[in-house]
Amino acid sequence: MTASPDELTAVADPATLRRSVAAGAVGVFVHWFDWAAYAYLASTIASVFFPEGDATAGLLAVFGVFAVSFGIRPIGALVFGPLGDRIGRKRTLSLVIFVMSGATLAIGLLPGYATIGIAAPLLLVFLRLLQGFAAGGEFGSAASFLAEYAPRRRRGFGVSWLEVGSLLGFLSGSFVFLLLSVGLSEAQLASWGWRIPFLIAAPLGVIGFFIRSRIEDTPEYRALEATDNVPRSPVRELFRHHRKQLLQAAGLMTMMHVPFYAVLTYLVTYETDYLGHSSGSAALLSTVISLVGLVLVPAFGRLSDRVGRRPVLIGAGIALFVLATPAYLLMRTGLTGTWVGGLVLGVVLAAILGTYAVWSAEIFPTRTRQGGLSIAYNLTAALFAGTVPYLMTVLISATGSTLVPGPYLMVAAVIGLIAAFSLPETAGNPLLHKEDLADTGR
Repeated sequence: MTASPDELTAVADPATLRRSVAAGAVGVFVHWFDWAAYAYLASTIASVFFPEGDATAGLLAVFGVFAVSFGIRPIGALVFGPLGDRIGRKRTLSLVIFVMSGATLAIGLLPGYATIGIAAPLLLVFLRLLQGFAAGGEFGSAASFLAEYAPRRRRGFGVSWLEVGSLLGFLSGSFVFLLLSVGLSEAQLASWGWRIPFLIAAPLGVIGFFIRSRIEDTPEYRALEATDNVPRSPVRELFRHHRKQLLQAAGLMTMMHVPFYAVLTYLVTYETDYLGHSSGSAALLSTVISLVGLVLVPAFGRLSDRVGRRPVLIGAGIALFVLATPAYLLMRTGLTGTWVGGLVLGVVLAAILGTYAVWSAEIFPTRTRQGGLSIAYNLTAALFAGTVPYLMTVLISATGSTLVPGPYLMVAAVIGLIAAFSLPETAGNPLLHKEDLADTGR
């Protein structure tokens, strides 16, 4: 006898829930581990893969490759997002981590310019594009998977572990770079040491693939299968019937992307270039903000389960709007002010990270959830995430004001608040919408 939708969406046992959290978070951990390693090793990678003579040109080329990998993510989202709505979360989760970890391993084994000439940077570009393409399917797959496995009354807490995985991956990549910098000479780092983080990421990806391949697909997706209601054309359905939800999710994600990159990545450059702090002090503050996030992100996710998504995320958006510019004013008063301002923004960011993903997941029906999340996340990432350092540098240079990041964060807050105020409260609601179990004919 075929199980009913209610039976299929019953709460899984604790062991299965723990495996589902691991399966959902491991991919973003691997992705951010690789991201941090590539970013911190940029100077070394430039010397390995590009011709000697102009170090600045080589560094710009490395960051150009980095930016291109962001640009291709929306294409990956258009492929893997709807694919997950057609063939299931589990299969796309396994596929994207397989491609990502395979490309990462290949980078770790890639010969440099001195060995194979122009083929080295061309292969590096290809592999980073492949990683970016696969990464375009990671967030939507993982967020859908965690949301659909989490118990209804603890869904915010469950989905928040997606961002815990991101922060852990970022911190782990930074820590490995620190160990390499302390333990190896510059010559050793350029000769072989730079390969270590990429070679470490590969077995992590294998572990993630193993975890993901051994768990059942989500209860909600199996309910679609049980009622023969898997969409035949999720992209067309998404853009025809759920454009509003797509824009609302994009608004929430814009409010997340801008402070995420401004606080966790660009702040290090901002401190050293404009505030005159040492790179060690700047890196330490970034690390402390990430550690605070590891504690607060799931706490805010749990809070949203108790009081609702609207109070937490709207409160965070208002706090970002009100506190962004004062925080940067405070940073200009000295090192103590920089730490206080940075930590204030870090707490606000943690509140956003703890709730934006689950609220975005809940507004889409199961039939188009993965596609909607993937497309909204990666389009806004391409527009607002990777551009933060470049845009801040240009605007500060043009205006002569180091307060520019504050108003920019305020704009992101306004975009997010417009989306948040237009959304209904969804905490505790079932993820199977009416159309998921109806004969839609689509």
